[in-house]
Amino acid sequence: MEEKAKLLVEALPYIQRFHGKTMVIKIGGEIIDHERLLKSMLKDVVLLSYVGMKPVLVHGGGKELSRELRKLGKPLKFIEGLRVTDEETLEVLHEQLAGKLNKQIVSIIAGVGGKAVGLTGLDGNLIQAKKLTLRRNQHGKEVEIDLGYVGEVEKVNATLINYLLNTGYIPVIAPIGVDAEGRPLNINSDPLAAELAKALKAKKLILVTDVPGVLRDVNNPASVISKLPISEVSGLIQNKIVKGGMIPKLEACIRAVQGGVEAAHIVSGHVPHVLLLELLTDKGVGTMITKDA
Repeated sequence: MEEKAKLLVEALPYIQRFHGKTMVIKIGGEIIDHERLLKSMLKDVVLLSYVGMKPVLVHGGGKELSRELRKLGKPLKFIEGLRVTDEETLEVLHEQLAGKLNKQIVSIIAGVGGKAVGLTGLDGNLIQAKKLTLRRNQHGKEVEIDLGYVGEVEKVNATLINYLLNTGYIPVIAPIGVDAEGRPLNINSDPLAAELAKALKAKKLILVTDVPGVLRDVNNPASVISKLPISEVSGLIQNKIVKGGMIPKLEACIRAVQGGVEAAHIVSGHVPHVLLLELLTDKGVGTMITKDA
């Protein structure tokens, strides 16, 4: 019992510091795929809400989408980690992300005593976006690569989200934006979470993934870099210490921190109560990305 009391005392200054502050939490599809992990994490999100913080959830769902597309016999195509999204893929994406997964998360939150509202970027023009076109140099010529209905964030309607937060609701946002003509666009959830954090003037951005954080040695899960100033990121990438899917996550974190967010965190959803450990304890458990000292 004494140990539990010590943990509560340790958490108190963080609860005081973060009371009334917005926390944007992005939950990756690999965690959503595990119902037990997801339910435990959402219970902790509700706890954060009850102690006075304002959590905003952004969720992925790429694994579920890929499964559904395979059932339809539709080939999966990615370019530089971005899903090529034609009309049929967009329809399935909307069904799975805006329908099934978003409502599943809202339902779980309700089941553990919280209040949540499920949203996409189409609701109230929440996430205004434009079509994303990759430009690459091929044989000395600039070539445009068409990704279909894939977008990037132009503007976030912070008024709607702040209204929900100020009335006690947890917004749960699926990564679908809307362009100027009212067409839905598939948006990568990491940069979306970063843009939401900036627009909401969030205290923290937390990316919940399936890895412990940024590792100095990818073969050693214990080599987590606990605190990482943004000036050191480029060196880690150049030296191949950071590569693959971690690069866009760090880019999203840098975008948020440079946009005014106090700190961004990359943590593993496989760690029990990871949000509480990262936010409310002295040591934390993942990687915290900050501005330079």
